[in-house]
Amino acid sequence: MIKFQNVSLIYPTAERTILDKLNFEIGEGEFVLLIGETGIGKSSVLRLINGLVPHHTGGILAGSVEVGGISTRTVRPGQLAELIGIVGQNPINGFVTDIVEDELAFSMEALNLPEETMRKRIEEVIDLLSLNQIRNRKIATLSGGEQQRVAIAAAMVLHPKILVLDEPTSALDPVAAEEVLAILQRLVHDLGITVIIAEHRLERVIGYVDSVIEISANGQTRIGKPEEILKDSKIAPPIVKLARALKLPQISLSVRDLRKNTEAIRNNGKELEVTPEVYGRNLIETENLSVAYENNIALQPINLKIKAGEIIALMGRNGAGKSSLIKALLNVASYKGNINNFAKRIGYIPQDANDLLYHQSVTAECEQTDRDNGLKSGTTASLLEELAPAVKLNSHPRDLSEGQRLALVLAIVLAPKPDLLVLDEPTRGLDYESKSLLIRLLTESATNGAAVFIATHDVELVAELASRIIILAEGELVADGNALDVLLASPSFAPQVTKVMSPRKWLTISDVLKAAE
Repeated sequence: MIKFQNVSLIYPTAERTILDKLNFEIGEGEFVLLIGETGIGKSSVLRLINGLVPHHTGGILAGSVEVGGISTRTVRPGQLAELIGIVGQNPINGFVTDIVEDELAFSMEALNLPEETMRKRIEEVIDLLSLNQIRNRKIATLSGGEQQRVAIAAAMVLHPKILVLDEPTSALDPVAAEEVLAILQRLVHDLGITVIIAEHRLERVIGYVDSVIEISANGQTRIGKPEEILKDSKIAPPIVKLARALKLPQISLSVRDLRKNTEAIRNNGKELEVTPEVYGRNLIETENLSVAYENNIALQPINLKIKAGEIIALMGRNGAGKSSLIKALLNVASYKGNINNFAKRIGYIPQDANDLLYHQSVTAECEQTDRDNGLKSGTTASLLEELAPAVKLNSHPRDLSEGQRLALVLAIVLAPKPDLLVLDEPTRGLDYESKSLLIRLLTESATNGAAVFIATHDVELVAELASRIIILAEGELVADGNALDVLLASPSFAPQVTKVMSPRKWLTISDVLKAAE
């Protein structure tokens, strides 16, 4: 179905080859996962499949890419629309209309499909992706996860033979991510559709895919069964890293299998002492804070205190009110109630990192941050070098990968050392190594007295980082407590290590190793 032969790619402004002699084949009805470090070229591979690269992006392409027996050199991307459906990293950039149902109909209208066919397909995808509650909503009012589901539905209405998705679960809560992946798996097994996804959160997807393609930094490519690739891959989900850390004879790709192999550790491991944390002064205090949009209540009255040195994770299903709470705290959304803000400087990273980038080069962005905040020249650029070494300072921010742009924005916001740091889905597009560095930087910020407030669906990040968790549901506060208690009480939000070691109170690999000493 898809064949890459000696494919090399370089963009006009790039200083290195993005892909170098890439070779692989994907058959019909396969579910394939594409992995690699942030900025390694995964998105470029996906865009090569439907011809967006190089027809729309430019660049020099060597080798051949064939899809369904058709060379992408000989046809434009529009001519492959009924063969290939694609969902990008940032769905909002791909929407054409304002209303959800109109967006689902748009591509079929462009192909002049009969009205009865359009009606039937729209209802199919609405049921498949649970969109009925938002079918008449404005897309701009949807949460990031809801927009992700709409984008997937818009690609599926054309009944493509190949479905290409770039980080499809990055903005979804754990339950919604499982639902979407189960749907994709059903499309593969029931309809024979070929699905290719690029994803950094391997813990979510590895149990669903048939094979893995790994692109390494030296341009080499491996393709094989998940257990073959992850046996020695630098990129691996927590359960694989746990098996390696415990020096088990073989890795496991499911919680069930690893539980069988770690029964002795669960039975004999010691309990860990939990030392109560002591935090500083209140930076934020809210009294009966609520948010409503027209007739929709987004946030029920909430009383909240954020203290210096705390790392708080804000969790909940898509549309639960997380972004509404953040916007109210930042005073960029209308609200009722009172907010007492004692922080001198607040740093904020929105879901779309592009909102904070407006210069023509990475260097200009970094220098502007240094000037605006009275920092020593090169401070922001040095922090960016830590976060994403592959980023070239003379690159245009829009030419960076999604993860690299996020790293740039992190450097811009962290460099001035704010009293309160607010992040909305900060790990979208980040690989495990970049995520580990993010954890270290945020932990250092909290140790130095800053408060960190993160809205995220990344339970593995929360397990490693957060000291306190707040969970919202339908705009209402349903849980507020220390990370250990909240995660242990919620199967949906429990990290992989906790699931493997349940009922023991261990959240991370380091916890397990300490208990097993």
